[in-house]
Amino acid sequence: MEFIQIIAIVLAVFALSRIILQVKNSNMTFDAALFWVFIWISILTSVIFPSMLGKLAILTGVGRGVDVIIYLSIMMLFYLLYRTYVKMENMEREITKLVREIAINEREENKTVNKVKK
Repeated sequence: MEFIQIIAIVLAVFALSRIILQVKNSNMTFDAALFWVFIWISILTSVIFPSMLGKLAILTGVGRGVDVIIYLSIMMLFYLLYRTYVKMENMEREITKLVREIAINEREENKTVNKVKK
């Protein structure tokens, strides 16, 4: 086993332990945990059995196994970027809505205070 494989295995096992800890502490949803467990187990499998990548490359029509990983990684990154963008847009809308509600409530409170003073 190559040194880089050992490093990748240690990193993958560490990442899996962090996922389990996040779920245990209710900091990650079960669906998100399943997604990341799938990713890290796939990485572990490809590191332990690198010949599987060659078979996957032949199956998908890509030149090398490493190219398959690069293509899949880029697609996954674009998907995660899209999800992050959508969540950020939703949070922006929610913040705008809350700021408007707070401004309206403060204005109404100021009107009430001014009426009481008169």
